[in-house]
Amino acid sequence: MGNAGRNGGEYYTPRPLIRAIVAVTAPQIGETICDPAVGSAGFLCESFDYLRAQNAQRTTAQDQTLQERTFYGKEKKSLAYVIAIMNMILHGIEAPNIIHTNTLAENLADVQERDRFDIIVANPPFGGKERKEVQQNFPIRTGETAFLFLQHFIKILKAGGRAGIVIKNTFLSNTDNASVLLRKKLLEECYLHTVLDCPGGTFIGAGVKTVVLFFEKGSRTQKVWYYQLDPGRNMGKTNPLNDADLAEFIELQKTRADSPKSWSVDVSAIDTSTYDLSVKNPNGGEEIAHRSPQEIMDEIAALDAESAEVLANIRQLLNTEKPND
Repeated sequence: MGNAGRNGGEYYTPRPLIRAIVAVTAPQIGETICDPAVGSAGFLCESFDYLRAQNAQRTTAQDQTLQERTFYGKEKKSLAYVIAIMNMILHGIEAPNIIHTNTLAENLADVQERDRFDIIVANPPFGGKERKEVQQNFPIRTGETAFLFLQHFIKILKAGGRAGIVIKNTFLSNTDNASVLLRKKLLEECYLHTVLDCPGGTFIGAGVKTVVLFFEKGSRTQKVWYYQLDPGRNMGKTNPLNDADLAEFIELQKTRADSPKSWSVDVSAIDTSTYDLSVKNPNGGEEIAHRSPQEIMDEIAALDAESAEVLANIRQLLNTEKPND
């Protein structure tokens, strides 16, 4: 579950990572939760499961709130939109509040208080190029889809609202004007309290590394806590992320404690000409994990088998739908 598809920089978010993001944002019954790039609705389904687990003795009114006034999403792509609704219904959300629309086409100047949410959890698509007329809706204009989404997320959060956002790790250090301005905006308008640095291979098939930004809207950032996720093994299709890999992060994040994998950076020490937020572990940094040739070949074989299965299914559908002569 998570962001649907593999086109245009979109990848399924591993469920253990979704669970960790939901745990840190810690939703409560009565709060509104939105994913404006909902994909297959993984974040909303996991939030629903989290709230039911945290509140086993619910009243009828609380159940009605969960069903009708808690979860919201928007999705541009038709297939993902249908999958999102199906996923939420299968999870027990009877009437999903999912809208089939291009979130980025909304003018931020039109956002009112009633349009805002308590929590945003999302893995927005990256690498896409939005049209010039769409970019006009944003104070920081850029063709990078993920950067437009981040501006949207900040805008639609309520004061004091919380967010957990997956984004390319290059966002922390890119020197282009839009990246610098967006980091400045994030630090000045929100409290960026946590950056989770994910290892390569977290997203199967993705050639880029990602980080998760956790922030609260309404107060300036004074200090950022970093955690460098290191499962101690090579990540890949046959060895994906699991809940145990994220257990230490979730525990340390509660107090934002220092450890060999975690540290804090005072914003006063950041260069204000670049607002560079790069992950730089003062405890020795990240060791490069070299994959063996056998591991690489095994993953290629697994991906080839998966592709062959998909092609076979497509051929079967085409043969089934072929009209009679």
